[in-house]
This record gives sequence, structure tokens and C-alpha cells, in this order.
Amino acid sequence: MTTYKQIPEYHAVSPEQFFNDVAPAQQPIVIRGFAQHWPLVVAAKQSSQDFVAYLNRFYSGKKSSVALAHPDAKGRFFYTDDLRGLNFIRGDERLDLFLERLLELAGKKVYPAVSIQNIQPSEILPGLTESNRSDFFPDLEPRLWLGNQATVNTHYDGSDNLACVIAGRRNFTLFAPDQADNLYPGPLDFTPAGAPVSLVDLHQPDLQRYPRFKTALDNAYQAQLLPGDAIFIPMLWWHNVDSLESVNGLMNYWWNGSAVKGASTPTPLDSLTMAILALQGLTPLQRNAWRALFDHYVFHQSVNPASYIPPHCQRILGELSPEYKRQLKDYLIERLKQ
Repeated sequence: MTTYKQIPEYHAVSPEQFFNDVAPAQQPIVIRGFAQHWPLVVAAKQSSQDFVAYLNRFYSGKKSSVALAHPDAKGRFFYTDDLRGLNFIRGDERLDLFLERLLELAGKKVYPAVSIQNIQPSEILPGLTESNRSDFFPDLEPRLWLGNQATVNTHYDGSDNLACVIAGRRNFTLFAPDQADNLYPGPLDFTPAGAPVSLVDLHQPDLQRYPRFKTALDNAYQAQLLPGDAIFIPMLWWHNVDSLESVNGLMNYWWNGSAVKGASTPTPLDSLTMAILALQGLTPLQRNAWRALFDHYVFHQSVNPASYIPPHCQRILGELSPEYKRQLKDYLIERLKQ
């Protein structure tokens, strides 16, 4: 049985503490009772029916994208066995009908996993965010996730993430970015939900096929969250999320990086993809040589070039004006067309 590391827990964190101390440290924390005062959470604690009724008060009538996995998938939204396809289907459905079906499935012994993922409340449930607002993000719209018992396989986000459980219980299992090799990440450009995922089943790991995963487990963190609790998941921290109840809900905030609406391009993930294309034909020695340049110019492993180049000569290494950023992007676009 795996013994997980504990994620530090807090019961009161101010927005100032969070953005000045917690987020810059890039270490996960749990904030108990973060959203316990939200009417949405209060309704969920009363019953699943009250939770559904509260959501339907705001429903606009628009359809949402629904994911449906056969009972044989055991709630794991993932690839098919040969990695050529996905083990679930998608379709559009009215939210009120989805929620009605969610309540019906709660009494079944055998049932499919169903999920509505990553929707904007302002489009489907206008007014919901305003009635359940966070002091941490007064002007930022969260994303909403609803469903029954299911597993979102180990993946990372390109942004810092504060995830708030609003109904049901969820287990979060986290791995630091330096565990990437031990997690056996799958394809970059064909993924179940937009982010690369680990090919290893956390709950039934095949350690003969994926032996390094044992090291990842030895360094994993886990926490179970109840309605009203929140977890801070720093950018690029891998996380496996298990929804444990027949009716579950989560709202999360992405406030920087590649996952936010209108993120600046190219994103770091775009840059990773381009680097793979540009460097994949090189020999190991040539790759090591380029690694030294990336360490120097991008990651500043030992020294920041901007510390010894005069400001008027720094150009891309210094503060960039919006006009110069546009020029560089236009240049790169033209280069990629060639």
C-alpha cells in the first residue's frame, strides 16, 4: 500500500498571503473551508437534489459538451488499449437533462461515467459566479466541472490552479514536475482532454511495463477534499483526480500561463512543441550543446544574461515592448511557413 506525503493544510489564508507567499513558492497547499460560505456549497451539503436544484436556477438553456465512458472503463477517461483512440465519446446535451440523468444514475449498481468538463458558467449558468464569488479572484471567471464517480488521469496544467470542491469528495494525488520521466507521459498532440497524461493507471500500475513509476509513487502527495475545500496546484505539477461520489462538482481558477483565456502566444507548450520539432534530428552530443544554451538563455541556471548586457542592447533578453513582441511573432510565423 502506498504511503503518500501530506500536503500542507491551512484553514485561513488571505488573498495577500496567497499571492505574495503561497503562489510564488510553487508548492501545493490545501485550504480547508475556502468556499464553505458559497450558497452552491451549502446546497450541496444538504443533498445532491438541492445542489442540482440550485444549479438549475441559473440555467440558460444552452447545451454543454458531455463525456460518456462505458462501465467497462471503470470511470477512467483515457485512451483505448492501442492508444489510437479514446475510451469515451462526446456529445452535446442540455445541462438540466444531464443533471437529471446524474441523479438517476446515482441509484444504479452498473453505470457509465459521465462528465461535463471545463465549462464557463457565464455561458451556461449566468449569474452563478456572481452569487458564489471568491475574494481571491473578484474579476476572474472560474471553470465548472460536474459528473459522477470518475478518474481524470494524471496530467498537468500550463497555469497555476486553485481548484474548489463544490459537491462530493475528491482525491487529489500530486507529483512534482521533476517526476515527469517516472510518470511515462503520453503523446503531446493527441490527448484525452487537451493536456498530456501519464500512461500509467495510478490505481493498478503495471510496474513491469512502467518500472520507474514506483519512484513517482514514493514521492507522491495526496489529499482528500470535501465540499468547500480548495487545493492550490502549481503550474506543471502533475495531478490525478478521483471523484468519489455519485454527484460531484468542482470550480477552478486558472489565472496565468497557457490555460487562461487569451493567453499570450506562443505559450510555453507551443515552445516545447517547436523545440521538439527543431531538435529531434540532432545527435546526443548536439542536444547536450543546445541544452547548455537553453540553460543560459531561457532557464538562467547560473547567470541571467540581462545582468551583464546593457539594457539598451538586451532586446529579446530584456523587457519587450508590445510592438517588438508583435514583430518577433510575425517573424516566427513567416519562418514556420517556409
